[in-house]
Amino acid sequence: MQTIKWGIIGCGDVTEKKSGPAFQKVQHSELVAVMRRDREKAADYAHRHGVPKWYDNADDLLNDPDINAIYIATPPGSHIEYCLKALRLGKPVYVEKPMARNAKECEEIVRVSKETGTPLFTAYYRRTLPYFLELKKLIDQKVIGDIRMVNISLHWPPYPEEIGKDAQPRWRVDPEISGGGHFHDLASHQFDFLEYALGPIKSAQGISRNQAGMYAADDVVVANFEFESGVVGSGSWCFTGSKRHRVEEAYLLGSEGKIFFSFFESFTIRVEIGETTEVFELPYPPHVQQPLIETIVAELRGEGSCPSTGETGVRANLILDWITAKR
Repeated sequence: MQTIKWGIIGCGDVTEKKSGPAFQKVQHSELVAVMRRDREKAADYAHRHGVPKWYDNADDLLNDPDINAIYIATPPGSHIEYCLKALRLGKPVYVEKPMARNAKECEEIVRVSKETGTPLFTAYYRRTLPYFLELKKLIDQKVIGDIRMVNISLHWPPYPEEIGKDAQPRWRVDPEISGGGHFHDLASHQFDFLEYALGPIKSAQGISRNQAGMYAADDVVVANFEFESGVVGSGSWCFTGSKRHRVEEAYLLGSEGKIFFSFFESFTIRVEIGETTEVFELPYPPHVQQPLIETIVAELRGEGSCPSTGETGVRANLILDWITAKR
């Protein structure tokens, strides 16, 4: 492919800044069309972002001869349907994370990708962000010695729309649409990066519960996991805690020191070795998916490779399934 001509299925919030504009900014890439079931919203998005075409039917976009690659940014419940259609049309797919509602659906998408020989990529963009590449470099260089363990803490209060008698929780906490709840949405990023940095996780167990009854999905999860390398990990996630005790942090414990970092809310990496502390500040780029999209375009043009594929995307879902006892 000389120019990657993209069509977006599902031009919601994630495409406004994180991903959508990047398709226009990456060299040899164009955003040709967008689709949303609400035609007026699709047209509005297209006008605001300078996109020449818009649709309210996914099949119309998929069959547009001007489009040679598809970005699927709908909720996970429809990922498998749109992925399989695009792959069988021979159009490479870039799909939002998590790749589907569970590992079984992900495996089917990967199977069809292999069967058709059509490339498949997943939007785990932390694999290409400078912040996380620096963190991986510190691990690879053994700055804190051999890694012994990793710990994750993510304790957030409920979102405003989840509280009160008129609460209207969003699709992310409807397991029929999302596959789980906030844990599935956020921990998928965490486990994907940890496997990228530390290698495969060979086992994971956990307890997941709905304690507050605000929605159908689990709102608290605790887990432990072990990497093939022997590194062990633990984590706790709670989405109905108090605002005062909001926490989002992680650390790596090594034989010579400790690295503190954040998956979502901080741009700081803090390395502690003995009495010495070194701090790295690495803000995210304006469009966080742009570095990953650059690697996808390079691979489709035969000029490079993307680190976040369908096969790597399956892994995050599999680990979530292990922890929530769905597999």
